[in-house]
Amino acid sequence: MNSYNALSEQYKNNLQELYTADEIQSILNLALEKLTGKNALTVRMQKEISSETFNRALEIGNELQQGKPIQYILGEASFYGLTLQVNEHVLIPRMETEELVNLIIKNHKAEQNLEIIDIGTGSGCIPIALAKHLHYKEITAADISSDAIRLAKQNASDNQVAIHFKEIDILEWDLVFDAEQYDLIVSNPPYIRNMEKAAMHKNVLAYEPHLALFVEDHTPLLFYTTIADFALQHLKKSGKLYFEINQYLGTETQDMLLKKGFKNVLILNDINGAQRMIVADR
Repeated sequence: MNSYNALSEQYKNNLQELYTADEIQSILNLALEKLTGKNALTVRMQKEISSETFNRALEIGNELQQGKPIQYILGEASFYGLTLQVNEHVLIPRMETEELVNLIIKNHKAEQNLEIIDIGTGSGCIPIALAKHLHYKEITAADISSDAIRLAKQNASDNQVAIHFKEIDILEWDLVFDAEQYDLIVSNPPYIRNMEKAAMHKNVLAYEPHLALFVEDHTPLLFYTTIADFALQHLKKSGKLYFEINQYLGTETQDMLLKKGFKNVLILNDINGAQRMIVADR
């Protein structure tokens, strides 16, 4: 019988070594909503599932057993109320990054004609969400990956926002930028040290792009230092710098910014109590 309960049991049995019970339920909900176009609760209330949906859900379950994230299987992820395309060339947007976006929107929603740059844009989740909620003159999104830029452009088009994209290596910013000045510089750069890999979920290690995740143990603040130097030249005097950070390196990141002359350098915790964001004034 192609019942919801039978499908749910299969997911629980097959995925219990990879995910918690709550995570399995969320994953199943996402799969069913994508396959049926209906709310997962509606599908659950109907109890019976079509053979086509049931079999496709089992195929998705098989991919999940290999550690492939549900977002990559479905080709999309939710972020700050938006639906974004994702693939193996970009990170899956995280809740912590939603918190960073929410902080920026809260701090700047009353301002006009903002000029913003997001460095290391990946799927474009940050600039697209900001474009939906802020009054801006121009938003620029930069990334080293041509594949990421291509996907981010599609996401911007799908969500009907105008964003200027730059394919650049931020480590060579001085060769690319001229006199551009920004009100806000935002970045969620690679910040996980290689030594931290052992504690990570295997689906992240196996499927998400390492270029966007990891830094060498001996230079954990490489991108933060580089972007701070960029900000010293390209952030307006009244501008703000926003970072998502490694929770274990908050104080080190703060100290680096203070030594470079940034003011009001604040470390902010995420919803789980981890040091996850830094905001600084030029």
